[in-house]
Amino acid sequence: MLRRLLIVASAAVVVTSIGLVLTFVPSDHYIVLPDRARPTDPLVRIPGEESGREGEGIYMVDVRVGRANLLERIFPGIHEGADLLPERAVNPEGVSDRQRRRSSLNAMSRSQLVAIAVALEELGREVEVRPVGAEVVLVQPDAPADGVLEVGDVIVEAEGQAVDTTAGLREALADVEPGDEVTMTVERDDGEVDVTLPTRASPDEPERAVVGVHVQNAEEFDFPVDIEIDAGAIGGPSAGLAFALDIVDELGSDIDRGRTIVATGELTLDGDVLAIGGVRQKAFGAREAGADIFLVPDRNAADARAAAGDDLEVIAVSSIDEALSALATR
Repeated sequence: MLRRLLIVASAAVVVTSIGLVLTFVPSDHYIVLPDRARPTDPLVRIPGEESGREGEGIYMVDVRVGRANLLERIFPGIHEGADLLPERAVNPEGVSDRQRRRSSLNAMSRSQLVAIAVALEELGREVEVRPVGAEVVLVQPDAPADGVLEVGDVIVEAEGQAVDTTAGLREALADVEPGDEVTMTVERDDGEVDVTLPTRASPDEPERAVVGVHVQNAEEFDFPVDIEIDAGAIGGPSAGLAFALDIVDELGSDIDRGRTIVATGELTLDGDVLAIGGVRQKAFGAREAGADIFLVPDRNAADARAAAGDDLEVIAVSSIDEALSALATR
């Protein structure tokens, strides 16, 4: 009897140990999980706005991304709506979790400014947008710029030439050969920093010198209305459409009309809606929120409908004008 009890106890210890290992040891994959949809109204501050009723209005939806533990790696189906992704699909080119996170937050910051600009122009308000440089959105590991330039730096001068766009940066570096040093002036934390760094050949264009950064156009915005958006720790550009719709709803016509509308999509300054990632998980989040309508980019519509089921109306849009038109006619 005692021996049997010892065997059972030993087996329980082994099973428990295996469970702990599977739960706490990270794997070589990442897991993408649904996140709850949340109202945009508390995140967007507009002078004189009235708070909407709970359970209605414009909602944004995100996903949760993290390294999968061994249990999730083996049995991803333990989480509804989960997807497993190899590391290269989440952190391309050897980018670390920290770098990806910083780039994601940077993308969110810009998406907020774009959303405000698009919404105000949709309402007939004049918005001034001025190009001011080339903003660093990613620094490649072990590149010449690694440890010298940072995400959020705005390159305003290169090789003695003023830079106001990404095209301007490429033009300034046109005569630089791989291996040469380049000088740049960047705006960082409300100040200017002069840097000198080596170059290497572009993997796509061997004769072109690069420093190993990804850049986007940097702009300054002059808004006629003092609007602030605070998304906290949420990253990425995919809430742009939801933010813009919320602003139009507050300053223009009542577009939600008592409905719960979940929207996802990256906005451009022209008002176009670009495809986003994680739409399957976002459909779960929209469904969980009891959404009446789920607005998604055209290119994401098929995946969104497959995950949404029959109880959630998915509307595909390619621009904010299409989104507003669809909401007005339903």
